[in-house]
Amino acid sequence: MKNLGNIVKTLQNIMRKDPGVSGDAQRIEQLGWMIFLKILDDKDKELELINDDYVSPIPKELQWRNWAADNEGITGDKLQDFVESYLFPKLKNLNISTGNKRALIIREIFEGTNNYMKNGTIIRQVVNRLNEIDYSSSEDRHIFGDIYETILKDLQSAGNYGEFYTPRALTEFMTEMINPRLGEKVLDPACGTGGFLTSAIENIRKKDVKSVEDLKVLEQTIHGMELKPLPFMLCVTNLILHDMEVPNADYTDSLNREYTSIGQKDRVDVILANPPFGASVTDGVETNFPQNYRTTESADLFLVLMIRYLKVGGRAAIVLPDGSLTGDGVKQRIRQHFLESCNLHTIVRLPNSVFQPYASVATNLLFFEKGKQTKEIWYWEHKLPEGVKAYSKTKPIQKNEFETLKKWWKKRKENEQAWKVSIKNLEANGYNLDIKNPHTPEEEHIYSSGELLTLLHDSFKKSDELLEKLNKELSNG
Repeated sequence: MKNLGNIVKTLQNIMRKDPGVSGDAQRIEQLGWMIFLKILDDKDKELELINDDYVSPIPKELQWRNWAADNEGITGDKLQDFVESYLFPKLKNLNISTGNKRALIIREIFEGTNNYMKNGTIIRQVVNRLNEIDYSSSEDRHIFGDIYETILKDLQSAGNYGEFYTPRALTEFMTEMINPRLGEKVLDPACGTGGFLTSAIENIRKKDVKSVEDLKVLEQTIHGMELKPLPFMLCVTNLILHDMEVPNADYTDSLNREYTSIGQKDRVDVILANPPFGASVTDGVETNFPQNYRTTESADLFLVLMIRYLKVGGRAAIVLPDGSLTGDGVKQRIRQHFLESCNLHTIVRLPNSVFQPYASVATNLLFFEKGKQTKEIWYWEHKLPEGVKAYSKTKPIQKNEFETLKKWWKKRKENEQAWKVSIKNLEANGYNLDIKNPHTPEEEHIYSSGELLTLLHDSFKKSDELLEKLNKELSNG
């Protein structure tokens, strides 16, 4: 068994020697396009074996097998020049006139991707390391998947890129609760690196996929949209790793579409998503939305968009920050619209540190169905495991932490972690969904010596005032 950690470490150490690459984000992008081309070529070879008429959308001389696969192949300045002056320009301008979706995806990926490496000898060393992994062997394919997972986790600490990675424990738990089935259309309109899409694929494959035809149906019904080039590339690779021959992923800003143009044919059965929050939207995007719901807060617009995309009877599980659960004005109108058009049956309140180190925002998991009004909402407070003060990169949230919640899910009763709130109470409170656990006693405030002195001073002052008042009344009497 090859040592996964060593492969990733070795690749990163080799890249550190190149003067053109600085920082994790650039290393991930560099590794990303190389792994993408290697996997794509391995997949092309598979398809050529199965189908005599199959032709790769990548021109022969640009295929991995013809410039990278031979460990003794071109290197040094010649390789650097090939990548910089030939490979990238050609892939950025790939012919898409035939309407080949694969060609379009490759072109979109390379339009937004850079080659940072400046030393052809070091490029060759990285390429040779990647060649040690055979995508067509099932053990190696698994390793490739794991390497990929490691790269995605590294994203979390690479500057702002963490926003595209949702901890796997969350994506798997949310998917399990929503339970998408074969033939249902599944959408993630802010899919990042494809965590929810691949969770849905795994869930459906395990239960429903029995034939090549089933796999084709699955491929056509899993759909993601992503606006940023790096996560888009990583998402497409992730989908190919999960046997999606033509990944159904769009390189687009899903908010940049006229709200009213989303009609019946666009509607989906399932939405699984962690929309970006805390970010302002692209200038002018809010004008795509009805006047009543216009805001520049991305999470709120995504909520409106997702309600629109769901079919009546469709179900969703999404991540939302505390900021979207409260607030007046447009925020309140959006929440009212949400509760009137969907049954928001469950809110799971997460500890602040779930998305560390990218953000320490308090977040929630919302589970809802479209087509019925909300009558009551059940809340569940997810507590940190015994002895853990906060989640971190080395101690992330684990899937087994959801076992108690899963048992409670089907037979709901109030307990110290669970409580319910009626729609009447929510209406009276301006549809504020930020409801604290009533079973948790208010934490005792531990005062500093300075605060104690101030309290004591105030208390003496009050006593003096009362004494004076009493004296006056007695002397007047």
